[in-house]
Amino acid sequence: MHVIEQPGDRALALLTAGNLSLSQAILSALQEGVETPHGRETLRSVPTMLRAAQLVGNAIRQVFREDGPSLEAQKIAFDVSLLLGGEIAGDDMHLYQLYAAGNFIEASPDTPFLQIGEHKYGKPILDRALNHATPLEDGVKLVLISMDSTLRSNLAVGLPMDLLVLRRNELRVGLQRRITEEDSYFRLIRERWGNALREVYQAIPKPDWG
Repeated sequence: MHVIEQPGDRALALLTAGNLSLSQAILSALQEGVETPHGRETLRSVPTMLRAAQLVGNAIRQVFREDGPSLEAQKIAFDVSLLLGGEIAGDDMHLYQLYAAGNFIEASPDTPFLQIGEHKYGKPILDRALNHATPLEDGVKLVLISMDSTLRSNLAVGLPMDLLVLRRNELRVGLQRRITEEDSYFRLIRERWGNALREVYQAIPKPDWG
């Protein structure tokens, strides 16, 4: 997770998954500035979230031009995906998912969340419980429940994890927390959710198939 914050002007978060060297190269390009039809731009200078997403896409394509042939020669896939979310003054809040080709999609009321990385274990929880009208606090709980399911089912995923909350129209980071094994609230989530699952499945009537 990488945070770009200029209080009163913008608050953005960029999350990466996939090949670490590619992610770092893309981040370095964004920090140095990427040449666009509007000149050299960074995430601290673009005027809208759409331009921010386009800039990240340009950075991905720049790294592909530089590193893609070498990776292909070594039979290594150009494996990278990113989430970009936040708000810039004068613009609405947006959340984008960017792919290895530099193209992107945007979250909407019909698709209220986007995920990268390992998500097949935790996504069903969000699919069943999360919608565009979910209160922020409930959304945080659902995200933590979803991540706990992933942590339990995939040994390659582990703590710590970073949680960031950006509230509409505040243009600053509302909450940023690193969650470790010692985090009391995450332990509460893990215990309550496990107990609730056991109680629910035991309360369902047994099949009457004979």
